[in-house]
Amino acid sequence: MSISVHTNKPALVALQNLNRTNDELGEVQNHINTGLKIATAKDNAAVWSIAQNQRADIGALNAVKMSLDRANSIADVSMTAGQSVSDLLVQLKEKVVAAMDTSLDTASRTALDSEFKSMLRQIQQITGNAAFDGANLLNGSVPGSIQFLANSDASSFITLSTQDLSLGGGIITVPSTASLTSSTLAGQILTDLNASIVNVNQALGSLGAQAKQISAHSDFVGKLTDTLQTGVGALVDADLAKESASLQALQVQQQLGAQALSIANQAPQMILSLFRGA
Repeated sequence: MSISVHTNKPALVALQNLNRTNDELGEVQNHINTGLKIATAKDNAAVWSIAQNQRADIGALNAVKMSLDRANSIADVSMTAGQSVSDLLVQLKEKVVAAMDTSLDTASRTALDSEFKSMLRQIQQITGNAAFDGANLLNGSVPGSIQFLANSDASSFITLSTQDLSLGGGIITVPSTASLTSSTLAGQILTDLNASIVNVNQALGSLGAQAKQISAHSDFVGKLTDTLQTGVGALVDADLAKESASLQALQVQQQLGAQALSIANQAPQMILSLFRGA
């Protein structure tokens, strides 16, 4: 190899190696800083694109989970209110049967009628206040049913059917104007009340089945989201233990490369010794 002051091949090679080590060191430091081995499309376009698509699905599933959580809350409020209504209907039956006693005096019948009407008003208050986030399944304000998101494409839905527990409706047939002022009226109300109790229990059973389905699907969506997040992590997350080992190795290589470059840069100084006797 010729000696020249214009071209120092060993120094160029040492510089190339040092630059490559510095680049690798920068990548490792970036992996450690971000916790990601693939943070941008520049790192690996194909894997980054796959990860981004999965992140989009995860975001959509988060929206689905929010919708299902709202459905769960609406169902819970409705079930709680419905069970209270069912309990009141049971208590009403006691009052109605008592009012069928023909031996009651006017004062006793008036007291029974007062309690009966108070319970009817309480049913109205319960159904009127059984709302969550503006949705009330029990007072007839929502026609038909409410649909909630079931998948990330918003192409499938889970339904909560309304159960109108308003007085004088299709489920509770006892009218809000019902009265126990006579044993005859009490007998008529008892027929409606018995049917209403059966209807309310069936309505709550249907609502409970739908609520159970929503709860189960919500759990599934949560598990699916976790699985997708794990998959994305496997694609793009950095192994920090491995990166730590690489960092230490590259730091040593960097120091050795700098020393090698320094040694290579001293080679042209040999030329001066050739001309000292001149």
